[in-house]
Amino acid sequence: MRVLVVDDEKLLVKGIKFNLENDGYEVETAYDGVEAVEKVRSQNIDLVIMDLMMPKMNGLDACMEIRTFSKVPIIMLTARSEDTDKIIGFEYGADDYVTKPFNILELKARVRALLRRRGVRDEESKGGILESGTIRIDPECRVAYRDGQEVELTAKEFDLVELLMRNPGKVYSRENLLKLIWGAEYQGDIRTVDVHIRRLREKMEMEPASPKKIMTKWGVGYYFKD
Repeated sequence: MRVLVVDDEKLLVKGIKFNLENDGYEVETAYDGVEAVEKVRSQNIDLVIMDLMMPKMNGLDACMEIRTFSKVPIIMLTARSEDTDKIIGFEYGADDYVTKPFNILELKARVRALLRRRGVRDEESKGGILESGTIRIDPECRVAYRDGQEVELTAKEFDLVELLMRNPGKVYSRENLLKLIWGAEYQGDIRTVDVHIRRLREKMEMEPASPKKIMTKWGVGYYFKD
C-alpha cells in the first residue's frame, strides 16, 4: 500500500514516514497542498495523511480539490480539536481526523482501519450493481448515479449509501453507523453521521428536503427505503 504524507513540518513527515515504512508501507511525501494534489493526481496513492494548515493550499482546499477526481481515503491532521473544524473537514471530503499532538500508534491504527475497510469493501463489492428508484451504485467501480447521471461521492458517503442499500429497511443508529463506517477506533462527534446523511440526500435524492430513499426513523436512526 502506498501512503502519501503531507505536512510542512518536515521532521513530522520524516517521523511518520519512518514509522509507516517500518510497518511495510510505501510512503510518498509532500510539503504543501498543491504538491499533494499533484501527487494524488499523478500517482497510485492508496491513502493520504494530510495536515490542515499548510502553505500554498491548505488541507481543506487540497482535500476538496482531490475529491473532484479521486475517492482515496484521507486522514486530516490538525492542531485544532474543535468539533466544528472536524465537521467542516468531513464536509470537504475527509474520512478521518487525528488531532496533534498524537500517538503514532493511534495514527497507524487509523491507517490500518481505513485500508482494512477499503479491502473488505473491495471483496464485498463483487456483489453486483445496487439499484432502487433513481439511485444506482456500482460497488466494484465505486461509482454512483442519480437519474442516470454520475454523482461524485466521498469515500465515506459511498460506504454509507452502500451499507444502507445492501440492507433496505434496516434501521441503523448513529452509533452503529459510526462503528461500521468509521470504525471502532473513531472518537469523533456523532453529528458526523448527520452531516454525511445530509450530503448524501443533496447528491442522491431528487428532492433532498423530502427524501424518498435515504430515510430517517425519528429517535432511532437512518435506513434505506427500497
